[in-house]
Formats: sequence, C-alpha cells, structure tokens
Amino acid sequence: MLAVLAAGAALVLVPPRAQAQKVSFEGATFVNKGLVGVARVPSNAVDQLGDTLGGFGSGMALVPGTWRKNADGSFGGSLVMVPDRGWNGRGTTDYAGRLQNFDVTLRPFYGAAAETQDQLAMTYRGTTRLRDANGNSTTGLDAATVRPAGGGFPALPIGPNGRLSVDDEAVAFAGDGTIWVSDEYGPYIYHYSPGGALIGAIRPPDAFIPKRMSAGGSADDFSSNSPPEGTSYKKGNPVSGRQNNQGFEGMSISPDKTRLFVLLQSALIQDTNPKAIRDSRRDTRLLAYDITGPAPSLVGEYVVQLPQYGESLSAAESELLALNDHQLLVLARDSNAGFSAKDPLSRYRSVDLIDVADVAHPASNIANGPYDSPDRSVAPNGVLDPSIVPVAYRKFLDINDNAELNRLGLHNGAPNDRNDLYEKWESMTLAPALDAANPDDFFLFVDSDNDFATQDGHMAGKPYRDKSGADVDTLVLVYRVTLPGYGGPRK
Repeated sequence: MLAVLAAGAALVLVPPRAQAQKVSFEGATFVNKGLVGVARVPSNAVDQLGDTLGGFGSGMALVPGTWRKNADGSFGGSLVMVPDRGWNGRGTTDYAGRLQNFDVTLRPFYGAAAETQDQLAMTYRGTTRLRDANGNSTTGLDAATVRPAGGGFPALPIGPNGRLSVDDEAVAFAGDGTIWVSDEYGPYIYHYSPGGALIGAIRPPDAFIPKRMSAGGSADDFSSNSPPEGTSYKKGNPVSGRQNNQGFEGMSISPDKTRLFVLLQSALIQDTNPKAIRDSRRDTRLLAYDITGPAPSLVGEYVVQLPQYGESLSAAESELLALNDHQLLVLARDSNAGFSAKDPLSRYRSVDLIDVADVAHPASNIANGPYDSPDRSVAPNGVLDPSIVPVAYRKFLDINDNAELNRLGLHNGAPNDRNDLYEKWESMTLAPALDAANPDDFFLFVDSDNDFATQDGHMAGKPYRDKSGADVDTLVLVYRVTLPGYGGPRK
C-alpha cells in the first residue's frame, strides 16, 4: 500500500522501498541499492569571496584520505567542488574560478520513507581561488582573444579583461596533491598546484579546438557566443571543434593515477549534421592521457554514442568517473526539464556504464591519427563511420526513478516545486561503504548544478535576481551501489 507524505502544499505518494536494481555489464553484476541520503544547500548562501555559493555541482571530488566511519555509525569526509563560469543570466561575468571546500557527514537512510532531507550534512569550509601562472585570478567572461603559446603553455583563451577565460566543469586529484580541472571554453584541461596556481595545461588534438573563419582561413576562436553583461554579438557555432558550451564536461583520473580521461558533452561540430546539430550530436569523443611521465601523453581516443530518448534526441554527458583504467561511469541527462523549467518532467537522467576494452568488441582507438584533424569526421552528417567501433555502453542507475526519489520527499515531474529535481546534474564522486561483508559497496554522490539561480544573489560585486523567478537550492543525492572492479580505496 502507498503511504502519503506531506510535502509543503503538495501530496506526494511514497511507495514502499524498491528492490535493489542489478545490471550485468562485461561479465560483472553492478547493483543500485537505492537512495540513502540527500543534502540541500540554500540558493542564497554566500562564499568567502562574497559571491553566491552556487554552481558548485559542476564538479566534485572526495579529498583523499579524509573518509572515515565515526563512532556513532555515521561517515565523514571532505569534498572539493568546482563551480563553472558564474551566474550569466544577463551575460557572462568576471567570476573568478575557484574551488569550494566542504566537510560532510553522512547518516545513510535505509527505511521506506524519510520526513527530512538532511541525511547528508554539508559544512562550507572556505574557497580556494584559481590563478594563472602570473598569479591573476581567472575569469568567467567569454573568451575574446587568444594568447599565443609560450612559457610552457599552449595558446590560451583570454577574456576582454586580459585574464584566462575558463568555464570549469570537473575536478580530480592527481595523487601528488595537485589538481586537474576540465574546462568548456578551450576545451582544455588545466593543472593546478594544491594552492590553486596554474602549473600546466593540456590542449587536445586540433579536431577539438573551436575554429571560426577569418581573413586568413580558419583560426582558433574560443568564444562560446556568450557575450559579457552589457554587450551583444552573434558568433554562432564554430566551423569545427567543440560546439558552444559543449566542451569537456566530464573528467576523471583512474584510481591507479595513471590515466586521465576527459569526455566532450556532445559531438564535435564536424561529427554532426551541420543543418541539424542538436538532432545529430550523439557521437561524442573520449580522450585518455597517460599522466605518469613528465608531460601528459595522448594514448586513447574513443567514440561514445550518447544514450537516446524520445524518437531521436540524444542525452548530453555531464560527468565522468573512472572505475579502473578502462571502465567508467557516465552521468548523462536531457535538458530544459525540471524545477523552474517549462516542462517539470525529465526524460533522461542516468548514471551509466562504459568500457573501452570490451573483450568481445573493443572500442576503436583513433588517437594520434587522421581523425585528430578538423577536416576528418568520425560521423559524417551525424552517422558513425561503420569502421569505428564505439565504446560498450549500458544504462545503470536511473536518477529519475520516483520510487526512490519519493522516499526522501523528492520527485521527477509535476508539481513543479522545489522538490522536483532541477534540470542539471553534473558531478559524481565515490566513497567506500566500509562494510567488510560487502567490500564492493560504495556511496555514490551525485550533485546538481543550480546555475546560481536565486532571487537574493551576489556576483562580482553586484546583486542580482535570476530571471527564472525561482530559488534553486543545490541538491546532493547519495546512493549505495555495488561496483565490482572499482580500483579505489575500500577502507
């Protein structure tokens, strides 16, 4: 029988606890044991730099060595979160790139229905500002120019204020205290010291670099057609390379710290039908870098066919989490659906499994070959070249599952209220369940990017009210999962 839980003015039907959901993939059984916790960070919280504490769901990572089980049965640790380019409801702003630091306490809930959404407590501990090699803060302003390569760095996107222009999307610890951060504007991968100083940058193959036509032919142009506040221009998409705002959304480092993986949110321009890009963006690309040497080396490049929903729509990739040196979790979702959107119902939000080394059908490795040139497509007019084998892909954990969401007072779909999941879910991290009887069990944290949406906002020294009219809290969901083959710490 269904129980009824009051949720503000709405009544939400809460079914009994769902059974564990099992998926067979590459000869192993992966299990979703259900949602065990929720955290909610208020939309109008402010960080130590005076800006709205939002957007930090773009990327997160568990700080190595901090996870523990407490005497009272709870778990504790520390998270580093990375916000993207800042609130841009009236245009991109001079939002300094940063890391947001939290301590967390998890009290997993395994019952049928909870009355609160506080199983995960998050305590803000401060902000680490990200800076370029000259000590200057980065900026969220749309890239206006290109700084030529030099000083050990590739050509860099530069904002109209002369600072490194970044749209940060994912964060990972290298194992030596340093931090890697992926970016959409480049799309680049940036390497920072523990204190946030830029020490390196990876420029991907030329096929990934956004190029627009100029008098001398095509040239690097890192703009995402996102004018700063008070200005206006229409650049459209590049002629090749990453699409506007579809750069390196997902990044992860293998547990053995030998491989850095990075994944485009959706297909490169040349891998789509230019007359119908949104309907032909399925064939995106995954890169793998060897990071054991003095400089990162590209050793793998693969095609990932994004999941489809409806008749022909492709979900976009929002995060990546390496289980080992060949299997990864992918967070994929639809867009323009959820709390504060016109449509409150999302059709696809899921944590999925991929494997680049499927024994029966290993994915084609196209690294360092002709497909790294902008004039060579893996999917002409959006149709995958039949000579290329994509990575193995399997749906795993359905975030939209109302049987689980309702247990903790959340839902997907009407009513369009604060308990309806917001559109964007963009980050993941893992922590061991520390259960000797189930050594392959982990807590999977999945975080939303609230786009800094609040009616009491502060950004770059100015107040703002988001045009949505909504106050969108940041939600973090915690699932218990069984992940055979994960190479991360179990104690």
